[in-house]
Amino acid sequence: MSTRIAVSLAALAIAACVLGPASTAALAQTTIGPETNLPLPRFVSLKTDKVNMRAGPSKDHATRWVYEKAGLPVEIIAEFDNWRRIRDSDGEDGWVWHSLLSGRRTALVSPWERGGAPLDLRARDAGEAPVVARLEPGVVVGVESCSGDWCRVVADGPGRSEIPGFLPQDRLWGVYPGERLE
Repeated sequence: MSTRIAVSLAALAIAACVLGPASTAALAQTTIGPETNLPLPRFVSLKTDKVNMRAGPSKDHATRWVYEKAGLPVEIIAEFDNWRRIRDSDGEDGWVWHSLLSGRRTALVSPWERGGAPLDLRARDAGEAPVVARLEPGVVVGVESCSGDWCRVVADGPGRSEIPGFLPQDRLWGVYPGERLE
């Protein structure tokens, strides 16, 4: 390992200890994708109802998984030509064609608690705010903004209506801890 890389890794480790986990996520995003010049890692969503995740960055590689729900959040962790290596909420990773991804931000409600109690969607960004809906773990919501503690989201309601509200940011997979979105 070169001295420059060793010094950079040591600096990142020291910063993580000093600044804490919320700032560590921001520091981790200092890598720039070689194809897009956008930060890595970053969250995006699936654009279509059928997305093949492949074992490698070409159509010659085997399909490892087929996603069947547009809007699911995924994390881009690498880039190669027109291929993006993604990771899903279960930790599975593989390669997808770039045009099957959207920059639209979405999130999963507490996917680590599937089958657990619903989460209260609040009218304001406060724990005592009125409840406007109850969302099951694993539900996909659109992310409009995040303060670092709360996210303003939109959930699908009955009859295709939209229900806006606020959820604690740490209960969402699709945004980073402490990330601010406008």
